[in-house]
Amino acid sequence: MPVRVSEFSWQQTPAALFLSLPLRGVCVRDADVFCGESYLKVNFPPFLFEVFLYAPIDDGKSKAKIGNDTILFTLYKKEPVLWESLSMPGVDKEMMQRIREKSILQAQEKAKEATEAKAAAKREDQRYALGEMMKIEEEERKKIEDMKENERKKATRELEAWKECQKKADGQKRVQRKEKPLQGKQAEERGALKPQSLPRKAPPTRLPTRGRNWENIFSEKLKEDRVPAPRSAGSIQISFTPRVFPTALRESQVAEEEEWLHKQAEARRAMSTDLPEFSDLKEEEKNPDWLKDKGNKLFATENYLAAIDAYNLAIRLNRKIPVLYLNRAACHLKLKNLHKAIEDSSKALELLTPPVADNANARMKAHVRRGTAFCQLELYVEGLQDYEAALKIDPANTVVQNDAEKIRNIIQGTTLKSHD
Repeated sequence: MPVRVSEFSWQQTPAALFLSLPLRGVCVRDADVFCGESYLKVNFPPFLFEVFLYAPIDDGKSKAKIGNDTILFTLYKKEPVLWESLSMPGVDKEMMQRIREKSILQAQEKAKEATEAKAAAKREDQRYALGEMMKIEEEERKKIEDMKENERKKATRELEAWKECQKKADGQKRVQRKEKPLQGKQAEERGALKPQSLPRKAPPTRLPTRGRNWENIFSEKLKEDRVPAPRSAGSIQISFTPRVFPTALRESQVAEEEEWLHKQAEARRAMSTDLPEFSDLKEEEKNPDWLKDKGNKLFATENYLAAIDAYNLAIRLNRKIPVLYLNRAACHLKLKNLHKAIEDSSKALELLTPPVADNANARMKAHVRRGTAFCQLELYVEGLQDYEAALKIDPANTVVQNDAEKIRNIIQGTTLKSHD
């Protein structure tokens, strides 16, 4: 039975009450204080002090200071009046029990409200942080787009300037080509004028000879004029018909591929944005693809918890997209949440059906991540089964081959030790 303390002192004003309670040499860490509107208890084994207050107090503003082997209480009254006594008069055991239970219930309700308020504030802070991060990334994306647009405009201006220079150069070439025939004609006219003065100086007996030479001069000029100009350079484009070897109908997966495409289309339509919990989200936050990209960026910056939040919201919007479970499994692996990584990888494999070439890479990753989680849980046999399934999908993957060989060596070493 605890020893009840009756030695204490108290003073009051119309607004507050001051209570001093000695600890009787008990360690401060062992003192347990409980304060309600109408009930005050201090338990410091083997001593116990409790008082059923004369009138209600504001337990939220009231304070207790422990020091020098004394507890000093500052209790603020709800109504500014002087009390006739510290404790309530005429209190029997049943009334004491009711007051104790009521005070405990009130304290539990206040603690629950405080916990809920703290959780709501935490959620609001997370939402605010996510919104700020989205704003920063949106600004960075806009800067990148502006830079791209400026580079595009600069390249366009340079291209237009180059085209203008090419036009000018082509115009000059055309002018030069037109001037060359004129110069040739002028040279012919000068050559034709020179032989006309020869008959005056030459003797008449050589006229036939001069006539033959005259004909030779004109024939040589005609031959020079008939030489064609060089052909302009050009390019010939050659296209080859692709050689296609058709797959035999018995070996094709046309039906499976059509079923996979149909499932993918249904998954894209399976949105649940009409729920009340999504009413305060922005339009881009209701897009699972946008949330997936956001999670991928957060994963790349090693912010795995935020990436999981993004994938969680995307999955709540659409539960039929396998890549969301696959990426969330990678985050759980980084955080050592191995059982959750196994669950997400299994869910991704369940959605990646039927097995076709389009989803082969995703199925291989799902097997490897589930196998890695099994191995970290020291379930090497199950992990080896997943790695072998991944090798059936991609037999040429050397990384998966090496990891599977290491797991076989671990299993063989464990078996040898058990036999020894």
